[in-house]
Order: sequence, then C-alpha cells, then structure tokens
Amino acid sequence: MGAPTGRALKTISYNLHEGRATLELADLAQVHDVDALCLQECDTLRLPETVGPLVLAGATQRNRLGLALYYRPDRLHLHGHELRPLRRSMHDRFLAPAHERLLAVRFEDLEDDGALLTLASIHTAPLSATNAMRRHQITEALGAIRAAAHGSAALVVGDFNYPWFASSLARRLAEQGFEVSHSDLPTYVRKRFRGHFDFAISEGMHIEKVKTLQQAGSDHLPVLVEARVKAPVPA
Repeated sequence: MGAPTGRALKTISYNLHEGRATLELADLAQVHDVDALCLQECDTLRLPETVGPLVLAGATQRNRLGLALYYRPDRLHLHGHELRPLRRSMHDRFLAPAHERLLAVRFEDLEDDGALLTLASIHTAPLSATNAMRRHQITEALGAIRAAAHGSAALVVGDFNYPWFASSLARRLAEQGFEVSHSDLPTYVRKRFRGHFDFAISEGMHIEKVKTLQQAGSDHLPVLVEARVKAPVPA
C-alpha cells in the first residue's frame, strides 16, 4: 500500500443517552465534516436512513440500548457488517435485551488507495459490572474483529465504561498489538462521575487526533477521532 493520498478519516463516537441526542447528529456531521458516526444508546426503530451526507450502514435490532453506524459513501465503500453478542454481565441478565454490544462494519477507504479497515461501535457493560467483565468483553470484541479482518486495520470506538485504571487496560492491550487513544478532555462529567468513558482502540491505524466535542442532550460528550490506515496488520 502506498502513502496516504487523502485527508485523515474522521469518525465521531457518541452515546446518545437513550436517543435523547439524536437531533444533534446532523449538525455534528456537517460542522466536523465527518466520514463516519459510531453511535451508542440509539432508538434504532426511529433512526433516519441518512444523516446529512452519511448513510446508515447497520444497527442492532433487538437491543434495548441500540448501536448504529453511519458512513460517507463517497469516501467509504461498504463491504458488510456484523453484530456480535458479548459475554453478559449481571446487568444484561436483569435488564435484557442488552446482549448486542458490538457492531462492526468493514469498509474500503476510497481516498486511501483502497485500504481495507473495520470500523466498530461498542458499548460495554455499565459501572455496576466489574472492570474484569469489561476487559473480557473488550478482549472478546477485539478478537472477533481481528479474526474477521484478515490482516486489515481496525478502529473501535464507543462507550467502554472504563474511566479508572485505564493505563492498566492500555498496557494489557498493547501486549496484544492494540493501541488505546483517549481524547484531550473527559467525556463524562455529570453526577458524581467524571472521566474518559468514551475512547478509541485501534490496530494498524495512525491516530492523528482524538478530541472531546461539546454536547447538549446527552450525559456523554461526543469524541472525534482523526486517523489513517498505517500498514497491513501482521497475520
């Protein structure tokens, strides 16, 4: 693969707080000229098919708090998507359905020499679960994406509910070949909690910028990730 020829891929991850922030999406997409939106806590039955220039690639069907992903078709060519259940926490067992916690979509980047990559939206178990449970879900998700990617790059963004002991998580994932990237400011600042709940995990990507944006209707702040495919991932 040659040197990148286009601009960095712009992806926004946003937890919509049970759909309350859905009306913000069109402005976010336009103001930040994004190529993809990775969403959590969607009302998937009421999501529009398009958000400005972005098209719906896929969404969960049975989750109480849905996931969705939009993409810019003149930048990204869709190759298909996959929904993955992850290990269920106690919260998931009592407040079902909540098992579809990963939505992964495979693309060809038309502005980067046709580089293949997987974009994914993830929402791990809430703070009522343990960090060990969330680590298992994250590791399970990354393993599934890597197995399906066949050596191509991956960018996983979303609400990881992992604001504490994040450096330990980063070290564990680095040993497996993944990079954790946090934004410049906390992504959750309400109630008694404050921290980076929302961030990015990547493989085979060069992360140029991760920035926390402003919000209105959600208890989370959206996160903008600017990245490029770096190189094929060793098999």
